Amino acid sequence: MKSLKSNLIVLGSVGLLFLGACSKGDQASDTNSNPASPPVASQPASSPPAAAPGKATKGGQVVESGAYHLEFVTEKEATGTHLDFYLLKEDNKEPVPNAKVTAQVQLPNGKQQTLALKYDAEGKHYAVVFPGKDAGSYPVKVTADINGEKVDGRFTFNQ
Repeated sequence: MKSLKSNLIVLGSVGLLFLGACSKGDQASDTNSNPASPPVASQPASSPPAAAPGKATKGGQVVESGAYHLEFVTEKEATGTHLDFYLLKEDNKEPVPNAKVTAQVQLPNGKQQTLALKYDAEGKHYAVVFPGKDAGSYPVKVTADINGEKVDGRFTFNQ
């Protein structure tokens, strides 16, 4: 009779250990599913975050080249694709308005087209409208000549 009581106590203890282990596993998964940081909506949206090196400030593709931050942004339009190129000094993120900027675009059929980008003082960037409308991927090499210093960036956009 004593051994039966002892066996029941041991069996009950083991059962409680298993139940405890199962409930701890559920709690661990619950803590992982709850984010520790506040929701994005609660963060102030009025001030954009400061641009860190390599981060897109205009939502485009970014290349860091020497002392310069290059950002390439595209937007489809009725007449083609608007290409915006932001050329900024890396140290203070100031625009470089006096560069000669060209974009060499490779068409899906393999042909190349060279475009000269003009500086838009109001928008503080270089821009041009690319007239191509063929579907496909368009690799782009942007070259900026800043007082004899060449700065290159490679980007891609799709139609």
